[in-house]
Amino acid sequence: MEAERLIEAGRRALADSRGALDVMAEAWQAQALARAIGSRLALYGPVELRSEARALGEIGAGCSALDHPTVLSGGARAAQLSGIADVRPVLAGLALLLGEAGIALVGVACDTGEDGLYWQCIEAMDAADESLERVHGMLRRLAERERDGPYGGIRGPAASAAGP
Repeated sequence: MEAERLIEAGRRALADSRGALDVMAEAWQAQALARAIGSRLALYGPVELRSEARALGEIGAGCSALDHPTVLSGGARAAQLSGIADVRPVLAGLALLLGEAGIALVGVACDTGEDGLYWQCIEAMDAADESLERVHGMLRRLAERERDGPYGGIRGPAASAAGP
C-alpha cells in the first residue's frame, strides 16, 4: 500500500482508538511506519535526505514496538508499505501522524495510575518526538532544495556571476 494511504489509515485508527491500550498500539503502529518510511527513503529517496532518513529508520528499533500484543494480533501496518509516490506529502502526513500520536500518548500518560503503562508512554513519546524532529529536518532540506533551485545557491542570469 502506498505510504500516504497507510498514514491516513493510521490517523483514522488513532482517532478511533478507545482506551489506553488502543492508543498505545496505534502509537507503536505510527512508529513502525515512521521506521519503514525512513528505511525506504534511506535507500531510494533523494540523496540529501538519506542520512536523516536512515536515522528515522533506526529510531525506536530497540524498543518493543512490534512486540506490542495489539500490533502482533493485527500485524504491523508498516509491513504493507509498497512505495512512496511523492516525498513531501508523505513526510508532511507522517509529521501529522507522529504529532497526533504524541498528543494521544500524553493523554494516556496523564490518565494512567499504572507505573508500567506510564513509562511505556514516556518511551513512546520520546520515540515519536525524535521521529518528528527527523521528519521536520527532511522537510527543511526539501524546502532548501526547492528554494535554491537545480543549481544550488546560484541565482540570476549567468552574466551576473561573471561580474560587470
